[in-house]
Amino acid sequence: MKSIQHKIVLMFSLLIVSIIIVVGSFLLVNLTRFYDREFTVMMEQVFTEDFVSQLEQSAKEQNGLEQVSRTIDSYIGPLGIDTYRFYCILDGTNASVLKTSDYYRSQNLTKSNNIILAMTGKRGNLTDFNRNYMDFAVPVKVEEQTRFVIYVKDMKDEVYSITKNVSMIILQALLLGAIISILIAFWLSRTITVPIRLLTKQAERVASGEFDTMPHSDARDEIGTLTNTFQYMSSALHDTLEEVQSEKNKVETILQNMTDGIMAFNLEGILIHQNPEAKKMLAGHEIESFDAFVSALGVQISMGDLLYIRQDTPMEVQSETDTRVLRLTFATFRFENKIGGILVVMQDITKQEKLEISRREFVANVSHELRTPLTTVKSYAETLIDMSGEPDGMQTRFLNVILSEADRMTRIVKDLLTLSRLDEEQGAVRPSEPIDLKQFVGELVERISINAEKKQQSLTYTAINQTPVFYSDRDRLEQVLVNVLSNAIKYTAVGGKIEVYSGRIYNEIYVKVVDNGIGIPKENLTRIFERFYRVDKARSRETGGTGLGLAIAKQMMDNMGGNISISSVYGKGTEVTVTLPV
Repeated sequence: MKSIQHKIVLMFSLLIVSIIIVVGSFLLVNLTRFYDREFTVMMEQVFTEDFVSQLEQSAKEQNGLEQVSRTIDSYIGPLGIDTYRFYCILDGTNASVLKTSDYYRSQNLTKSNNIILAMTGKRGNLTDFNRNYMDFAVPVKVEEQTRFVIYVKDMKDEVYSITKNVSMIILQALLLGAIISILIAFWLSRTITVPIRLLTKQAERVASGEFDTMPHSDARDEIGTLTNTFQYMSSALHDTLEEVQSEKNKVETILQNMTDGIMAFNLEGILIHQNPEAKKMLAGHEIESFDAFVSALGVQISMGDLLYIRQDTPMEVQSETDTRVLRLTFATFRFENKIGGILVVMQDITKQEKLEISRREFVANVSHELRTPLTTVKSYAETLIDMSGEPDGMQTRFLNVILSEADRMTRIVKDLLTLSRLDEEQGAVRPSEPIDLKQFVGELVERISINAEKKQQSLTYTAINQTPVFYSDRDRLEQVLVNVLSNAIKYTAVGGKIEVYSGRIYNEIYVKVVDNGIGIPKENLTRIFERFYRVDKARSRETGGTGLGLAIAKQMMDNMGGNISISSVYGKGTEVTVTLPV
């Protein structure tokens, strides 16, 4: 690659050569055109109307040719007849030469455009810059007929001689200008390239880590400004690198001492980072690529899904090995606003999983242990009511309270058993059957509308669009929808309005229940699916709620691969949406 110095020299040389060539060409072209125009102007000044009248009077005489020749000879001086210029008296009908001032040049005279114009009675004063001669023709008329044509022709030999001399001068100027331009360009380029070479060497030193070798420039031109700016940049870069190194050391220390395993893969799926904890969790596995990693842990995840479909949404999965239970979080990381690869965070949740299993077993055992005495309490309470005969009001009320509480505890135990069973079934495959959503929801709404009529509520169902028959767990889906509809009826005032919709969006079917009931405060929405959580504990007890219904519905939908979501405005109503993949 040529240096800037060579480019500047070449640029200056080409500039000077181009200017001289353009000016020279312009000068040569206009010199020829100048002679052509001057010739025409001179002829117009000679062949005035008076001169032409004299020629016409001479032509009328008996020896008209001789008289016309004498008249023209008297104007030899103004016509400029010389070695290169001559005139001819031509016949007005066939343009033959009748008399001429140069016999040799008159031979083989061709009919030019100007001669033809003169033969037609017009003045031939056309100019053609591309011809090697200049000519001018004037008709001499007798009784409106062209009798003679006075034709003046000037060869451009003299013009070409002048042009040749001018071309030589231009060529000499071109050579001299090129030499001068090369010298000036070389000197100018040196003033630019020398500081740049020095600056380049300093940049190489900075690149190698020598930040204290940049001198200050006292020059006030752009190069001096660039040098001082580079010095400032070098100092700022040195400080920035120190900060980056410090932060890098901090991050390395954090990663080395984290209890979670960290692994990073680039866009090609190659492992680029792995902390010691990750190596410990993957002991016995040689991991060099993303595919090898997911294969070793038995996880069904592809890089394409993470990079293109879920690029902004972290993905969490669980993996079990022979000795460990790992929670894996997959997320993309960015570099300069572009996805740079995939980051995997591994958490060892073996102990937590064992505790969770113990908790589930405890809930199941307690529920089973409580079920029998609760049944006994309920039986005795019912017997007391039947055997009391005519008990007083206080005894009856106490017995009813016992019966009510026993029923409530039975429901709690039943819900706990359901949750425990759902936890055990998580990930298991349950039997599914074909479901026609419109028919399924319609029958369900019709069946539960009796409860709505008791509170004089309006319960309507609308199928938004056609939905295909899909396969799912009919019993579990029915339990979820019954729970949602029951809550809507329970927490909507007398005379309220409940609307049920169903339809399909893309690859999901949905059932939406909208009511204008009491609503849920915004701060409670995030905890609405927690077990035993009640928004209004007193009201829930009055209506017989256990605080487990929505938790059960959420667990069922998760097990079926679906979702349940709630949006609400306190005092205005609630909207519950149940979705399932088709």
